Amino acid sequence: MSAPLPGRVHPAGPVAPVAPDHVALHPGAATVITGGFWAERRRVNALVGIPQGPELLEAAGNLHNLALAAGTAEGEYRGDLPFLDTDVTKWLEAAAWHLGGAGAEELPELPGQIARLVALLAAAQEESGYLNSWFQVTRPGERFTDLRWGHELYCAGHLIQAAVALHRSTGDTGLLAVAIRFADHIDAVFGPGKPIDGVCGHAEIETALVELYRETWERRYLDLAQYFVDRRGHGLLNTGADHGTAPGPAYCQDRVPLREAETVEGHAVRQLYLLAGATDLVMETGEPELRAAVERLWTAMTTAKTHLTGGLGARHEWEDFGDPYELPSDRTYCETCAAVASVHWNWRMALLTGEAKYSDLTERTLYNGFLAGVSLDGEKWLYVNPLQVRDGYQDSDGDQTSRRTRWFRCACCPPNVMRLLASLPHYMASTDREGLQLHQYTTGRVEAELPAGKVAVETATAYPWEGRITVTVATAPADRAWTLSLRIPHWSTAACFVSVNNEPVEPVVQDGWLRLTRDWAADDQVVLELDMAARLTGADPRVDAVRGSVAVERGPLVYCLEQVDHPGGGLDDVVIDTRAPLAAEHRPDLLGGVTTVTAGGARLDPASGTGSWWPYAPTNGSAPVGGTPLVLTAVPYYAWANRADGSMRVWVPTR
Repeated sequence: MSAPLPGRVHPAGPVAPVAPDHVALHPGAATVITGGFWAERRRVNALVGIPQGPELLEAAGNLHNLALAAGTAEGEYRGDLPFLDTDVTKWLEAAAWHLGGAGAEELPELPGQIARLVALLAAAQEESGYLNSWFQVTRPGERFTDLRWGHELYCAGHLIQAAVALHRSTGDTGLLAVAIRFADHIDAVFGPGKPIDGVCGHAEIETALVELYRETWERRYLDLAQYFVDRRGHGLLNTGADHGTAPGPAYCQDRVPLREAETVEGHAVRQLYLLAGATDLVMETGEPELRAAVERLWTAMTTAKTHLTGGLGARHEWEDFGDPYELPSDRTYCETCAAVASVHWNWRMALLTGEAKYSDLTERTLYNGFLAGVSLDGEKWLYVNPLQVRDGYQDSDGDQTSRRTRWFRCACCPPNVMRLLASLPHYMASTDREGLQLHQYTTGRVEAELPAGKVAVETATAYPWEGRITVTVATAPADRAWTLSLRIPHWSTAACFVSVNNEPVEPVVQDGWLRLTRDWAADDQVVLELDMAARLTGADPRVDAVRGSVAVERGPLVYCLEQVDHPGGGLDDVVIDTRAPLAAEHRPDLLGGVTTVTAGGARLDPASGTGSWWPYAPTNGSAPVGGTPLVLTAVPYYAWANRADGSMRVWVPTR
């Protein structure tokens, strides 16, 4: 068995590639977020989201189930899902990243809570290394017999990621030892010439094994990840018919080998975790064919299967991507976990290629499709993230409701949100041989060791409400030139303004990056001004669901209308006047402080539609006319469903 590494703390985040020649950028920049938008969201996560975790896990039965597996509790297994252990390990990962970034002062009870859960997992682990409370308690003789639905390797993946996070953040090796024992057991069971030739129905183990390789330098883990990626798509998983369900091989990405795939398909989260793992492999091996596949699939996803919010997964049925341009507003799924997985994959693609478009999609997803998944107070969650809730919506009263919920039967999303917010500083900046790249804008400090020497910059901004970003050099090597690169967002179609030490600079943007090279000195200052004018956005005409509609955007934010801001009726009858100007106003008193956008529009009289009991009539194709004039007030999509229940819409028909 591999021996745990000695305790050590290093600045690596969730992704720490060790083959520098295969990546364009390196995640070696240490970022501290000290103020502004993301500092507030992370503060709520730290003071509300993470602390409530152990209590909710206890109430839901997750900890009881592990105690049953450990033989320290009596009673029945609580829950009917085989992957409930991952709610615990994802929470542990969130706690670890928070502890590594903020220490124990903010949450003094956190180290004890972590230690208690690590001890519980260690006690539940069998001598062989196997660990899965569902199978240990309810199916003791059936382990690794139902790879399509069993989620055993998926659970192992989240355990490994939590262990790596805890080791990197604090130097603690306790959970890492548990993870290594399980990984060694899996390696003894799966692979060529071993008892099982198979893959997990839910990808996750692949990316986790690569990260375990990076942490331990044990090559077997990288080879095992390669095996799982290579064997997927060869029909190794059963059809699911034995469970009374048969969504087909595409559901688990088992229809075609990854290198031959032309588009993303099936269960969105499973596909995205698989692609994150495949990209991790490319970052370590440099394999051209696999690299071409992940780049091809990213393009297929973004051009035809991604919502305006960055949300992914068009169908409630099987949580599926759907067909190209199948992007409904009211029936879309857009699971919060898919947004998290998208950020994970896009960060890896950004590091692999150096291209800004991956950080563009990360930004769009973070501010919209991801952040909508948690309420402003950190107490309630959304599993699915529709772009429209119709008038008269009937709550389904389950995980897939469009109303915020305290917790879920399948509570995969809340701890996923917690761990991404806790680790967010690691997605802000990178380095290469030439200098420092700022991918996302926040108030804080970034430090990095470059070939030229140690550098540090301090950033200040009111982004996303204002477009001014100030970067001040705090530390720079003497008489050594290096490049400071600022990402210019793809939505910033107007020319940006740049100055260095109050002197205007003609911005030259290449592939989404503004690169400034010079012998920087302490107190040098760069000011970037992005155009934050509100804008109307239309969809590709092949997106039938929103043809004839527009959405309001401002900066990186997608906006929506909520019924609470439009008294006197619902939103199904509202239209927008695209000729009327848009007006932005910052409202410190609203939704924790947001900038609203108002537009001209009208509320049509439903009774005047066809003048008949039948809602269809001959038409000449002209847009609706008439109606009662109405000022439309749009709020950021991430903040919806934090006031009164009611209808909501992102896409608004034009008049």
